[in-house]
Amino acid sequence: MMTIVLENAPPRLRGRLAVWLLEARTGVYVGKYSVKVREMIWHQVEKGLGDGNAVMIWDAPTESGFDFVTLGKNRRIPVEIDGLKLVSFLPEDKTSE
Repeated sequence: MMTIVLENAPPRLRGRLAVWLLEARTGVYVGKYSVKVREMIWHQVEKGLGDGNAVMIWDAPTESGFDFVTLGKNRRIPVEIDGLKLVSFLPEDKTSE
């Protein structure tokens, strides 16, 4: 199974993903595909995301049982510690105050 979550994505990309995946909530897509199709779908996200951000999560033979990739600017960034992929938070941007 795989899940893609989009934020601030263009409507064109959201429509394209809805062709292959079920949009369970706004910007949340789920489906079950092979590695090859999953990579093709992620390539579509890379091409069409613009200024938005995305994360894709899928079943994998890892200690946690899943793996993920991210794209775009977000405070949450993936970090690998002792072979385990976790999420770290960047500090808040003080310039926007």
